[in-house]
Amino acid sequence: MKPGPEDDGRANRGGTGAKALDTDALLDDPGTRIIVCCGAGGVGKTTTAAALGLRAAERGRHPVVITVDPARRLAQSMGLEALDNTPRPVPLPEGARGSMHAMMLDMKRTFDEVVEEHADPERARQILANPFYQTLSTSFSGTQEYMAMEKLGQLRQSGDWDLIVVDTPPSRSALDFLDAPERLGRFLDGRLIRFLSAPASTGAFRLLGAGFNLVTSTIGRIVGKQFLDDLRSFVSAFDTVFGGFQKRAERTYRLLRTPGTAFVVVAVPDTDAMREASYFVDRLAGDAMPLAGVVVNRTHPLPEGAGSSLGAADAESAAASLEGGGVHPLASAALRLHAERVRVRGREVVLRDALLSSHPDLRVAEVAALPEDVHDLEGLRRIGGALAAAAGGR
Repeated sequence: MKPGPEDDGRANRGGTGAKALDTDALLDDPGTRIIVCCGAGGVGKTTTAAALGLRAAERGRHPVVITVDPARRLAQSMGLEALDNTPRPVPLPEGARGSMHAMMLDMKRTFDEVVEEHADPERARQILANPFYQTLSTSFSGTQEYMAMEKLGQLRQSGDWDLIVVDTPPSRSALDFLDAPERLGRFLDGRLIRFLSAPASTGAFRLLGAGFNLVTSTIGRIVGKQFLDDLRSFVSAFDTVFGGFQKRAERTYRLLRTPGTAFVVVAVPDTDAMREASYFVDRLAGDAMPLAGVVVNRTHPLPEGAGSSLGAADAESAAASLEGGGVHPLASAALRLHAERVRVRGREVVLRDALLSSHPDLRVAEVAALPEDVHDLEGLRRIGGALAAAAGGR
């Protein structure tokens, strides 16, 4: 019987021969100004973003890394006590030719800064103190993604860094980073909000008289009169600021489509993450967003050498022969471990090649699984080196 991918050592080494993602070329190109790491939750976006930022700094760039990871592992891995909404310098090892800063998105602080910048002091005070605004700025769906886009635009406009690396929010879907700003904008400018917040005694609603009062009274009993009052106060105070929000979101969205931006889709070799990666690749193409390639983390490549061509079935057969003769128990155990590794690698290659069959021009870099989580700069350097090695870099 012809061996399947899980039994064929040659297939496990390479499969279809994917085009390599050359991360060093991407980082060294002065035209690359923004790198957006995106993908499903738990696939290593934060680590990939930090590793790219560190490698760029060591090669002479001056990047800032934006993370939204709630676990705050990024600060620990870069030798910082904590990260906040202000970019902090990362203490790089001797020999680095550039510099590096990092920050963690504080969505409420970013929202507050925008309000304070675009409203007069009294109007800003009213907005910041409004209970509806406080809920919107801390827990409303889409606010974190919107503020990530806002902070990206601020950093790009400042011109203080020649590269911005963005670790996108750990959303239910990787698409939320692109969709949330528009959703939030539609909500704030929606007819229902305008209807609920309009004073009954003014404008066209005055002509509706008792009918309008009955509607708002019914809604007030459902959501609470205080909520309606807070909402009306918020919309009234926020109205002069909202236009600026929309314009900046549109400007940042256009920025993401320029040649100076590169999206890096991050995945791991399991069915759900690779399906999400494929979906996001399609979405980026549909929106004319510039895709650099896909990083597949936590893979299990076979070791180089004579053993790399030994298939799973042959390894298990050899192990069984040794066990039957009662000799070389360590060799037998090693053969069975090798057989399992070949099968794992075979499944990974099948998933990777399925992605490539749908996107034949896709560039891929694989990063082998590490024995422990990355927790320092040396670990990040190893990840950066593995990314570069995918294209033959050092």
